[in-house]
Amino acid sequence: MPADTDDLALAFAPPEDRAGATGAASSLPDRIALRDWVRSAEIGAFQAERGVAQRLRFNVVVEVQTLAGALHDDVDRVLSYDTITEAIDQALTEARVDLLETLAEQIAGLVLADPRAARVFVRIEKLDRGPFALGVEIVRRAGEALFSPDAPEVQLVLIGPDLRDGPDLKPWLDRLAADPLPAVLLALPAPDQPLPGAAHPLSRRRIALLGLDQAAWVLAGRDPRCLVVSSRTEIDWAARKGQMTVCAPSKLVLDAAGDTPDALTDIAALAPWIAARLHARHIRALGTVGPLQDGPHPVLRG
Repeated sequence: MPADTDDLALAFAPPEDRAGATGAASSLPDRIALRDWVRSAEIGAFQAERGVAQRLRFNVVVEVQTLAGALHDDVDRVLSYDTITEAIDQALTEARVDLLETLAEQIAGLVLADPRAARVFVRIEKLDRGPFALGVEIVRRAGEALFSPDAPEVQLVLIGPDLRDGPDLKPWLDRLAADPLPAVLLALPAPDQPLPGAAHPLSRRRIALLGLDQAAWVLAGRDPRCLVVSSRTEIDWAARKGQMTVCAPSKLVLDAAGDTPDALTDIAALAPWIAARLHARHIRALGTVGPLQDGPHPVLRG
């Protein structure tokens, strides 16, 4: 059995059990732990799990870098329990996720961003999917986490349908590709192509999102550099490589853990919301895009 698997089995065990397994209590690294913290959150890949909060139980154990003489009863010199609770809070509010594995990876990455954390064990369990607990457990060392809390900086560029379908698109894409600040393009539907109507508010939201996703794919067909992406992970990965992308925003909106704009066809409300989610430095409006003209516009963050 791999060493990490053995350690994972012992991570949440009492200290005496871990000491017995390793042969000596003195060989154990120092640890801090959060146990049996229950939070409610919306999570899950099934449609029945959308719009419904369910209870999650968190257990997190962190092995810390031990420094000789570092304590001296000084709270500023040790890894705080707040590092764990704040990591969970941030992961739950950053964006809605489908998988417990993704949530665990995000928590591990946030904890390991503290240089005093050497290794972290994360266990998350769903408590409301039946008369049992369903969960995942992961272990990550410093430098191994797949999730990085440091999002790359980008600019959000709104592309009006007149620019998308006109001769000036390529020159503008040339400029954006040469800009050191990676561009995330948001293509807007043509105003003379009204969306189908629907009586139910949720249906209207999905139709509006499909219209934005469709506009993204139309833009992608105009130039091979316009790579359509739908997740924050894809956008961050491309931005770190300095690549331009086109955002199909359905997933960002549907996976949002907090409030989303009421009117997704109101670009003046939607564009700042997406820009804030992507940590964009500013919004640039190109072509006819409604009330946001002659960018760049600063992004206000709360």
